[in-house]
Amino acid sequence: MENQKLPNATAVIVLSIISIITCCCFGIIGLIFGLIALFLANKDMKLYRENPELYSNYGNLNTGRILAIIGTVLSAITLLYFIYAFATTTPEEWEMFMTEYNKALEEAQRNQSR
Repeated sequence: MENQKLPNATAVIVLSIISIITCCCFGIIGLIFGLIALFLANKDMKLYRENPELYSNYGNLNTGRILAIIGTVLSAITLLYFIYAFATTTPEEWEMFMTEYNKALEEAQRNQSR
């Protein structure tokens, strides 16, 4: 009998990579993708534990699960940082920061166009 693949192993890896890539988007986007990947990974791990001889790609699932944990942790840290930053600064400080940030972006764009 031929082994079959775990149904969500590829989805877990893809969602985990997206979670790591988007962890800097205020943390929330990466956190969502990471939690979905963890949910799917845990579901497939339970399936694998019931009949390990039926499935062949447990290594891929485990790799995706580890990446999901990394993406979730990075996203949670980013989210906590932004919550802390919003809670401890005044609107005037944010306006000054955004003005300086926009100037730096404009300068970077001018340097790129040269």
